Amino acid sequence: MVREDGKRNFALRESGDESSVFSGNTPRQAALKAARRIEDVADSEQDADRKELRLREKGTDKVHIYEAWAWEEEAPGDKPDWMPGEITKANVSKEGIKHIED
Repeated sequence: MVREDGKRNFALRESGDESSVFSGNTPRQAALKAARRIEDVADSEQDADRKELRLREKGTDKVHIYEAWAWEEEAPGDKPDWMPGEITKANVSKEGIKHIED
């Protein structure tokens, strides 16, 4: 279901529970937001563990499945004062879409 601003809401599914909601214009945008909240982030992208993310698009029966990983990097040199010295970066790879059967 699309909001007036063009964004859609995606609920993160973990063990059948939908505890968090992420919004984005595309499912990938919401998946990247969810991936940045992965616990146990690595020191580099190559060392990052892959984790499966399942995002259900609100108002539909579609579940978008992604492989996600996150790592920490030094913040850029021209960072604003409020930004911490280390930032979490993430990446995702789409695995497919499933439909929930009720």
